[in-house]
Amino acid sequence: MAELVHPLLDSTRLLFDLQQVGQIAQAISGCLDAGAIAAQVTDALVDQFDCVFARIWLVEPDQQTLRLVASSGLYTHTDGSFARVPMGAYKVGKIAQNRVPFLSNHLPEEPWVKDRDWAIANNIQGFAGYPLAVKDRVIGVLATFSHSPLAPEFLEVLQVLCMTTTIALDAALQAQRSLQILHSTRSLNPAAPLPLSDQLAAVLTSTRLMLVGTEQALSACAVHVFLRTAETLNQLGCNYCRLTYGDQAVTLEALVAVVPTVEATADEGPTALAATPAQFLEIQWMVTCLGGTLNFQAGTQRRALQCLLKLPYANLPPTVFNPLPTEQASQTVSSLSLEEADSGQRLSEREQEIIKLLAQGMRDRDIARELHISESTVKFHINNSSTKLSAKNRYQAVYQAAIRGWI
Repeated sequence: MAELVHPLLDSTRLLFDLQQVGQIAQAISGCLDAGAIAAQVTDALVDQFDCVFARIWLVEPDQQTLRLVASSGLYTHTDGSFARVPMGAYKVGKIAQNRVPFLSNHLPEEPWVKDRDWAIANNIQGFAGYPLAVKDRVIGVLATFSHSPLAPEFLEVLQVLCMTTTIALDAALQAQRSLQILHSTRSLNPAAPLPLSDQLAAVLTSTRLMLVGTEQALSACAVHVFLRTAETLNQLGCNYCRLTYGDQAVTLEALVAVVPTVEATADEGPTALAATPAQFLEIQWMVTCLGGTLNFQAGTQRRALQCLLKLPYANLPPTVFNPLPTEQASQTVSSLSLEEADSGQRLSEREQEIIKLLAQGMRDRDIARELHISESTVKFHINNSSTKLSAKNRYQAVYQAAIRGWI
């Protein structure tokens, strides 16, 4: 029996570690800030897996260099000698180049170690590195260091963690690139409105948007309705979305894998919906004010939801929505972000200044350097702005401020 104890303990520890990985995955789910995702993961590796320190590098756009974006534990700065690592250099660069995970429990004896005396002085024995790869693309590298030897099974734990981390980071980086493209488009022609398809693509991280027809300029109200709809669809895990510019109207068609809870009447059939899903009630009212329609239909066995939003060009006003009837105002106006913007929720001058720099693609530390303030102060103002704009992340805050004309 004694011989079975060690394998049992190993399997128990592996299950426990995988459970912790699941908690980390939940913590970064839905986040579109690559720096915040990386920091959350490295913090967790130090706090939950007894690593001395952990780091994440991301591949720069030129594909020639890795940039250190998060460091937790013994070292928390990201501007040291390993802030930039050439592709193929040191072990980190080789992991990125060759896409081969690596684990060693004799770090001071490894020939590639730059400073063996440092490893000995800090009693660093274990090292594990894992590439962050999406199909044939490497977007970064995760590395951990430990005082005690690492079990070979730890690479399996890192594999699961890195899969989740890679997906989250890739979505965040794509959203950031989309935001930079939108800003570049506006910079080239400030007077031209941002294409709706570009804005929707930045919101829909769960699927790729398809565009049919030639885009036309829409009112701020119409753009707001489409963006709010896209946000809600994205939260529900939208897996298909198509924007169509027709002769008389612009249409958004989408499919969601899981149908929100709604009741169907007996005479409407198994695929009809008796009412608009609760998540879309506010949007439904705005669509009605614009003379459009918002319809839903459940698929076979109610395992999917089809959404069809249509706004006719002729009924799109250039101004904000008409006020609600008095009896509805107390229930609905408080939930409308456009109304909130005019009720004391405007951004301060400093908040607007930071959001403008954020829209230019600048990182927190760059903004801090530009405005001569600390990084923590920058984050404080971004969080305040997000709260005022009812935004779930900084990218939503940017376009919410944009559609209000504040930036």
